[in-house]
Amino acid sequence: MLHLAVHMARRRVAALLAVAFAVVGGTAFITAIGVLAESGVRSHVAVDRLAVAEVVVTARQSVDQEGDLAVALPERAPVPADVVAELAALPGVVEAVGDVSFPAAVIGPDGRLGEVGDPATAGHGWSSTALLDGAPAQADAAPAVGEVALGAGLAASAGARPGDQVQVVAAGATRTHTVATVIPDSDGGVYFDDTTALALARGTTAAGSQPAVDLVALRVEPGATEQVADAARDLVRDAGLVVSTGAARGDVESPQAAAGRSTLPLIAGSLSGVTLLVIGFIVAGALAVSISAQRRDLALLRAVGATPRQVRSLAAWQATVVSWAAMVPGVALGYVAAEAFRGLMASIGIIPAGLPLVVSPLPGLAAVLLLTLVVQVAARSASRRASRLPATEAVAESRTEPRVPSRARALTGVALIVSSLVLSVGPVLSRTVFGAAGAAMAGMVAAIGLALLGPLLVGGISRWIARRLPARTAAHTWLAVANSHGYALRVGAAVSTLALVVVFTLTYAFTQTTTLAAAEGDLRAATTAQATLSAPALGGLPEDVVAEVRDLPGVEAAAPFGATTVLTRTTFVGETTLESTSAAVLTPDAAGVLDLDVRDGDLADLTGSTVAVDAGTARSHPVGSTLDLVLGDGTPVQAQVVAVHGRDLAFGPLVLAADLAAGHAFGLAQSVLVRTDGSAQASEALAEFAAGRPGLLLDDTSAVTNGAEPAGGAATDREAAGPASGLGSVPPELWINIVVLGVLLGYLLLGVTNKLVASTLERRTEIATLQLAGATPRQVRAMMRREAALASGVALVTGGLLSVVPLAMLGIGFLDRPLPAGPWWLAPGVAVLVVVIAFAAIELPTRRALRTPPAQALSGAA
Repeated sequence: MLHLAVHMARRRVAALLAVAFAVVGGTAFITAIGVLAESGVRSHVAVDRLAVAEVVVTARQSVDQEGDLAVALPERAPVPADVVAELAALPGVVEAVGDVSFPAAVIGPDGRLGEVGDPATAGHGWSSTALLDGAPAQADAAPAVGEVALGAGLAASAGARPGDQVQVVAAGATRTHTVATVIPDSDGGVYFDDTTALALARGTTAAGSQPAVDLVALRVEPGATEQVADAARDLVRDAGLVVSTGAARGDVESPQAAAGRSTLPLIAGSLSGVTLLVIGFIVAGALAVSISAQRRDLALLRAVGATPRQVRSLAAWQATVVSWAAMVPGVALGYVAAEAFRGLMASIGIIPAGLPLVVSPLPGLAAVLLLTLVVQVAARSASRRASRLPATEAVAESRTEPRVPSRARALTGVALIVSSLVLSVGPVLSRTVFGAAGAAMAGMVAAIGLALLGPLLVGGISRWIARRLPARTAAHTWLAVANSHGYALRVGAAVSTLALVVVFTLTYAFTQTTTLAAAEGDLRAATTAQATLSAPALGGLPEDVVAEVRDLPGVEAAAPFGATTVLTRTTFVGETTLESTSAAVLTPDAAGVLDLDVRDGDLADLTGSTVAVDAGTARSHPVGSTLDLVLGDGTPVQAQVVAVHGRDLAFGPLVLAADLAAGHAFGLAQSVLVRTDGSAQASEALAEFAAGRPGLLLDDTSAVTNGAEPAGGAATDREAAGPASGLGSVPPELWINIVVLGVLLGYLLLGVTNKLVASTLERRTEIATLQLAGATPRQVRAMMRREAALASGVALVTGGLLSVVPLAMLGIGFLDRPLPAGPWWLAPGVAVLVVVIAFAAIELPTRRALRTPPAQALSGAA
């Protein structure tokens, strides 16, 4: 059977090449997605500052949930400080360091702001110098109270030397300190005495009853790592602490980076749905063309006694052999694509730059197995009719097509199109990113329905046209219409693939642009402030800035803004899961600079353990109810709902009181929003204030009031919600979606082109017969052009109609109008693209077929 399959494949190279190209792209996509998913589970962040510590003890930085992956905590969970001495007493431990990190920056004697790698974690206690490369600093050089030690790189950039007086902004407080020493083995870092460092870090356990550190780093004797690690696990097991060695130390060194790694499986999962649909559509379409080209061979096999099962197996194994050959470069391309995608995500901040991908054979093997299954099912389905027909009828039909398309197939297509209309209502019912995804999914479902209904639709349209053709219609036009009617399956396949390009591009592109426009609109409507002050170089906003800004002339209101991560419990079909979401952190003063469209309750009550929720959450948790949350450091809390807001696209489903977030997500705000009286005096006062405070950045967004960009970047998934994220910023998720859309569209276009080219090349016999009957090459080309025009025209109309309802519902739900937001040229651009593909993929193979003498083409087909 395998030998016969290979022999038949040699005679149908053109059709099988389309299968090979489809499989190469599909394998690459699935492999890349698998690499991302595996890396999210097995990869580790590179060890940096803790490289000299062989064993690290931390609190658990994740929350387990039954039947699903643990949810990573991005905020540092505290470790009781008394554990440090207990761990130091273990055999084999050379030194135990209770490490803390907190925001710190240095302003030198001449007013220069020193440069550090990450100001949010630049502050440490003196004992943390034991973690530096090389020999630890001498104990007698430790700074006293009121003194600091600076890394050599930081001291040089700030122009500070031992004995100089410098301004140190630590944990939001600005004080004058004396530089006690400069540490030569450290480029950055501000080191305080340990007592002061613990106080600045505000390190307490969840109960707040005792001091706490971020982690305990153990330097051990040579060869004693495993012994010390086992002893440490026994010691801290009851306290629920975690002992890490080897590559796992990188994860506990930076919880935010480790939490970023946990987004990889989520990204892979979100990409897999539409990707698998597109791959299945393209591969199945290419196989349908290949099997259709071999119907005569399969019919002859039936005539000589082959059973239906043998015919289907032959078709399936022939396609599988070709696919296996194509999977080899596809798998290799998938690993390359995964690394490129990792670089993209790292460049826009979705994952840490130092997070490597895990390269193992598992994703490639999974892609091979999945594509093999798809190919087997698609090939057996495509050859099912030819295998079940009686031998004489199969031979007779091998040069034609079934006159009446399958009724079950048509009914299934109608059912899918009706289902897509139901999915289209999603954006109206839920004004969230998940509701918006319903519009894109509705388009895909409708496109699949069109693929099933296509032959019946094309047959009806071509029959309607044929009845209305004038008597003096040119022969090539009449032939084009007759061919479209007689070969409705073939033309319907071309229409459905071209329509898929239209539907996919319009629905997915406009979903992104409409969601972004709605979020920007919400943010613009919510922001009543004219300016934003931020301090990224200081690790956060100094605590005295808000009060000083309020005293400036012309300032009417000022309020801090922050963001943190919260885990919420969601129950669906009886199962409760934890979902990580970004939440804005506000004070009651926020009502003076933000209009959150409060629909119930009052933002003035946003104090203590309270939250404001969006309208969707309010359905199950109205004002006055209690909401169970897990804060970013793993602390479970019960927060009272005090307000319901309508700006969820701009600020997310939750807004936390600053009192609730304090101590769990470090209490420094990212920015302060300022509302002024709009006078030039107020603008000048703000500019002078920012210029006089090194590290402060002023974003003057007074243009908000006249319809310009808001004082913040809209975010569709709340990773950096609100005004603090920067003027006109584009959410990282949007870039990911755009890149995936572009790559998938490229694969889709390649698949459509391959399918049309292969289908046209398989018409060599038909073209040769027309030539022998007297048709000139010019007439044949004209006929094929008319067919291309008919196919592309029907595809544009049907694809546009299938996109209208989902996009109208999207516009109504998000913009209160039946039109999506996006570039005006997208729809005509897609139309031009579809027409160019249809004509090029049919015209060029036709010209090639016409170069072969008709007699030679017919003898080769025989």
